[in-house]
Amino acid sequence: MVYENQLNTIYRIFLVTKQVKNMICPYCQNSETKVLDSRDSEESVRRRRECLKCKRRYTTYERADITDLIVVKKDNRREQFDRRKLLRGIIRACEKTPVKTMQIERIVDEIELELRKKDNIEVNSTEIGELVMSKLKQLNKVAYIRFASVYREFTDVNHFKKELATLLKT
Repeated sequence: MVYENQLNTIYRIFLVTKQVKNMICPYCQNSETKVLDSRDSEESVRRRRECLKCKRRYTTYERADITDLIVVKKDNRREQFDRRKLLRGIIRACEKTPVKTMQIERIVDEIELELRKKDNIEVNSTEIGELVMSKLKQLNKVAYIRFASVYREFTDVNHFKKELATLLKT
C-alpha cells in the first residue's frame, strides 16, 4: 500500500511537471487537438482527444516514468522491461477470442504493478511468464493455452494434451 501511495505521488508530480503541451495527431500530424474526456486509472490517465484539423479521434495514456525494470532472460541476458512487448504477446494469445483490449491492458497494468512492487529492479522472465499465464488462465482458457504453448515451448501434441488435462482438472 505504501508503494502505491508513493507511486501515486510520483505520478501526480509527473503530470504537473511533464504535461504534454502539444499532442500530435497520429492521422494528420497536426499539433492542435482538444481533450474530449479524461479519466484517471490506477496507473495512467486516459485522454480521449480530437484533432482540430481532421476531426478524427484517438486515445492517449499518460503514465509516470519511474525506475526501469530489468528483465533477466533464461540465458542470463538482461534487457529493459518493455511494456509494449508484454502487451503484444498477450494480444497475440487473445486473437480471435472475445477478450477486449481494455481487459488486456488491465492485465498488463496489473503485471507491471506487481513487478514494480518488488524490492528488486531485476525480475526473471520466467516470473513474468507465470504471471501472464495465471492472468490468462482466469480470463480465457484458449488464450491461456496459446500463450502456454509458446512460453513452455510445446514441441508436440502430447504437451498440449498434458496441459489440457491439467486445465480440465481445475
